[in-house]
Amino acid sequence: MMDDINAPPFSGLGGSVLFGQNYFSRAQIVVNQGGTSSGKTYAIEQVLFCLACQTAKLVITVVAQDVPNLKAGALRDALNIYQQSEALQNAMKNFNKTDRVFEFTNGSIIEFKSYDNAQDAKSGKRDYLFVNEANGISWDIYHELALRTRQRIFIDYNPNTGFWVHEKLIGQPHVQLIISDHRHNPYLDQSVRDKIESLKKDDLELWKVYARGLTGKITGLIFNNWYLCNQIPDDARLIAAGLDFGFTNDQTGCLLVYRQNGELWVNELFYETGLTNADIADKLKACGVNKTTEIIADSAEPKSIEDLKRMGWHVTGAKKGADSIKNSIDILKRYKINVTRTSINLRNELNRYIWRVDQSGKTINQPVDKWNHLIDPLRYVALNKLKVGGEGNKIKSRLPFVPRPRSSAGIFEQMIG
Repeated sequence: MMDDINAPPFSGLGGSVLFGQNYFSRAQIVVNQGGTSSGKTYAIEQVLFCLACQTAKLVITVVAQDVPNLKAGALRDALNIYQQSEALQNAMKNFNKTDRVFEFTNGSIIEFKSYDNAQDAKSGKRDYLFVNEANGISWDIYHELALRTRQRIFIDYNPNTGFWVHEKLIGQPHVQLIISDHRHNPYLDQSVRDKIESLKKDDLELWKVYARGLTGKITGLIFNNWYLCNQIPDDARLIAAGLDFGFTNDQTGCLLVYRQNGELWVNELFYETGLTNADIADKLKACGVNKTTEIIADSAEPKSIEDLKRMGWHVTGAKKGADSIKNSIDILKRYKINVTRTSINLRNELNRYIWRVDQSGKTINQPVDKWNHLIDPLRYVALNKLKVGGEGNKIKSRLPFVPRPRSSAGIFEQMIG
């Protein structure tokens, strides 16, 4: 069954519609399919905190694809909820940061875990399970976890395309489907809403998925040559850092690009709004960036570049020009790109970065200008440091040059009040 969340069963109590739909559900499995910034993860975790406080000795497990995803998503939201609720703090015995476990005075726990495979998922039983960003988790892992969950399962995801939730769960009598989008999040800034809605003029399929929470078929991904890695190899050579400026609505994104054995290795450093140039300098220092490291930044911000230079940083503007976006993409597509697991925001951007389509549905050589505040600095490094035919790549042989082919390659009251 699917609920119309615009008519919540708790009218008059106030608070989040999504919280009410999940808290009052009696389904065995509650599926939260939602667009970006709908508040689904936050609402589900509010429910879990309430359940843990109201019933003694519960075991609640929150699962994501890997630990970096947990820390950047579900665990961060849980800590925000905990820090903003005095009643919740009074009900808490301890938060074990190392094991990522909230322990309550009544003996209940909420644990945050990831599993490498189905065999790993066979360990442990629980009362409630929350599978966060379920399209990053295999059916085999979910199935083993579900078999060992006694009471209820909550699931959430952005519906980029259909996967095992659609094939095996939705439509079953014991499954409740809740579809939400940013309009159901009462705490979102209007500027963010406007940005999400602007997807409609760029790509209708993206708009359906991220602005309306509808199952889509996102095609035309620009980069299919990137792979996950655990860390940067010790012998990889640092090429440069890339920096894209933002402030109010757009994030300031920074990453490091390395090369080893003809492959690129990329590690995200920071991705935040509200950073001044002084804040950026502090972030660079905190991330261990040396002042001798060349930083390729957005040349459209000459004042910011000059500010950082005067602070002692080695900053260079990206060499933009006609077709620079397409050219930098072409350069990057020649390489195998290895992205660290901790680069959560870069990974999310790579999974959303697509070519625009015209009114006839034909793909054009222009990317959708959204979710690119780490991809852009990656492009800047490509433009300045990887461009074939630059000063460092002059052909010295007198033989004819033959180009190499490119590779294809009450707590309850607080929560609802």
